[in-house]
Amino acid sequence: MKIKDINLAEEGEKKIKWASNFMPILNSIKKDFENRKPFKNIKIGMCLHIEAKTAFLAETLKAGGAVIRITGSNPLSTQDDICAALVKKGIDVYAWHGLNEKEYYENIEKVMEFLPEIIIDDGADIIAYAHKKKVQPKGGCEETTTGVIRLKALEREKKLKFPIINVNDAYCKHLFDNRHGTGQSTLDGIMRTTNIILAGKNVVIAGYGWVGRGIALRARGMGANVVITEVDKIKALEAYMDGFKVMTMENAAKIGDIFVTATGCRDVVTEKHFRLMKDNVILCNSGHFNIEIDVETLEKLPKRDARKNITEYNFNGKRIYLLGEGRLVNLACADGHAIEIMDMSFGIQALSAEYILTNDLIPKVYNVPKEIDYKVARIKIDSLGITIDQLTEAQKKYLESWEEGT
Repeated sequence: MKIKDINLAEEGEKKIKWASNFMPILNSIKKDFENRKPFKNIKIGMCLHIEAKTAFLAETLKAGGAVIRITGSNPLSTQDDICAALVKKGIDVYAWHGLNEKEYYENIEKVMEFLPEIIIDDGADIIAYAHKKKVQPKGGCEETTTGVIRLKALEREKKLKFPIINVNDAYCKHLFDNRHGTGQSTLDGIMRTTNIILAGKNVVIAGYGWVGRGIALRARGMGANVVITEVDKIKALEAYMDGFKVMTMENAAKIGDIFVTATGCRDVVTEKHFRLMKDNVILCNSGHFNIEIDVETLEKLPKRDARKNITEYNFNGKRIYLLGEGRLVNLACADGHAIEIMDMSFGIQALSAEYILTNDLIPKVYNVPKEIDYKVARIKIDSLGITIDQLTEAQKKYLESWEEGT
């Protein structure tokens, strides 16, 4: 293992315990795994944001008998006290807050040296590394839009070497994690870091996928004037019908106060946009990688640390503020998604890992089986004390019939 300070474990354990109190899905799965031990002596390599919710996922898999080695998927999202607590629980950790790019990939290599049989990834970096190094696990799970895009590209090029479960597109993931989770946690990161009010501000959101929708909805709820930029005509129309202004980034750059990128693409906000921006604008990113905003150009400008997690750049006399180095603002500047949201996403991860282990799958990108999605939904809805209607036999027959009125 390689972490910052093992003496931080006690504080990390408090955080994990707090998170586990609000994770009924993983608690249910953990209890089941403890009884069945489906991962007995199975090596699982993980590359995730190392914070309290992730730690409880690792605990859940370990309870099922897994031997785990984990590294962080983002240099600024790793919490050193959580790393220490995981080590105390017998989990092998290679991660610390603020590591550089060289150290990041060295830690990924440490997980690969472990020869994991199952990989659980966030962004597909470790899965891509496994392909380069010709490591052949039984399969892997990917939970981000960005990662799935990369893996589907591998599949299209017939270069995918092992099966992947596309956790990102499970209903209990994207409907809640991408929309409600990122929507809330992105604004949490912005407000914690800047301490400014959103009401009355022009908030420009690049991308109107599930993530962009969630951010837009909550920014409007905080009183912001929301502007959407898009390249997809249907999504642009959807944003318009949802009551938001829709325009190009070039036009939005002239009026925006806060810019949030959420596209999964690169070069979304670039130098040509910086030239058009007002003084005192704030830029941040909710896409997986720090390539949506042209940080490279900003780094050539005079700069100073304006506040923790805020860099001020001087662009021709204008002040441009970048949050969290252009990395995931909800994790670089806050604690990520709400606990209850990640409970659903990580429930999908845990059950998908078992599905890989118990099924003979060929190398392709698979959707999460419907029964896993519905199992997670059932545990969640039961934990909330909600009861719903059931179809009668006559209703089931009607819905399966092609004859009108039967």
